[in-house]
Amino acid sequence: MAGKKKTESREEEAFSLEQAFEQLEDVIERMQDNEISLEDAFLEYEHGMKLLKQCNEAIDRVEKQVLKISESGELCEFE
Repeated sequence: MAGKKKTESREEEAFSLEQAFEQLEDVIERMQDNEISLEDAFLEYEHGMKLLKQCNEAIDRVEKQVLKISESGELCEFE
C-alpha cells in the first residue's frame, strides 16, 4: 500500500510539472501577443515566474531522491 501511495505521489508530481510546463507555454504565447497591455504582460510575467519557481523546486526534490548503484551493487546518493 505504501508503494502505491509513493507511485501516486510521483505521478501527481510529474503531472503537476507537465501541467506547469504547459501553462508556461501559454504564458509565453500570451506575452508574445502584440495587443497585450503592459499591465497584463507584467501579470503574465509574474505568473510565469511563479510557475518556474514551482518547476525548479519540483526538479530539485527529484534530483535529491536520485540514487545510483555502486560497483558493489549498493544504492548510494547521486552526487
